[in-house]
Amino acid sequence: MYKVLIIEDEKPAAEWLRQLILKFDSQISILSVIDSVSGAVEWFQQNAAPDLVFMDIQLADGLSFEIFDRVKVPCPVIFTTAYEEYAIKAFKVNSVDYLLKPIAYNELEAAFQKFSNQNSNIQEAPTITIELLNKVKEMIRKQYKTRFVIKVGEHLKSIPVEDILFFYSLEKATYLCTADFRTYLVDYSLDRISEMVDERKFFRINRKYILSNQSIADIVVYSNSRLKIKLKKPNEESIIVSRDKVAGFKEWLDL
Repeated sequence: MYKVLIIEDEKPAAEWLRQLILKFDSQISILSVIDSVSGAVEWFQQNAAPDLVFMDIQLADGLSFEIFDRVKVPCPVIFTTAYEEYAIKAFKVNSVDYLLKPIAYNELEAAFQKFSNQNSNIQEAPTITIELLNKVKEMIRKQYKTRFVIKVGEHLKSIPVEDILFFYSLEKATYLCTADFRTYLVDYSLDRISEMVDERKFFRINRKYILSNQSIADIVVYSNSRLKIKLKKPNEESIIVSRDKVAGFKEWLDL
């Protein structure tokens, strides 16, 4: 019976992965689900190595590659990522497996089969070198998130960023609104989303909203040189650009 560790900071994605793993083999023991670099480092320091790790690339407190800088990971790793092939090609060349989110069952099954074959042949786990990690770190830092994985009932849905009008916070939760005016819960804070999306396409106008350049229906000069924005979503209330954001917002409109 395999012992598996999941390192993933998106709760819907982590739960989906857990379900797929148990569907593949209900006897697999999932030791823990960890959502941060620091939590993973602490886990490896205090526990025996699992048979296999599923590891998201981007975690709550940084890139998962930082785990390898701080602690020995003495077991095979299958990376999971929402990034396009600009990054995962580097893994493939170096024989490190990966799964692209949202993960499909047949892809998980193939990954387990590859892992099983390596075990039966008593092969060493592919080496994750410093050169490889630095190469992929650089690739990722030059890119922005291309999709957001959200949970809809018992299913996962992948939403491309170009289909997102805006993000907003409400009652300590974060949501996104799509071009067809549907809203979905997102498992990230607005602060985190600000770091993940392309600043040429998205702008945080106040502490509650991040807008895309496709979301605005009208802009009106408001009191004290502030701006009031009418969004394209029907019946959505107008929102105010924070005074300290007005100058930056006007520059962003000219990009």
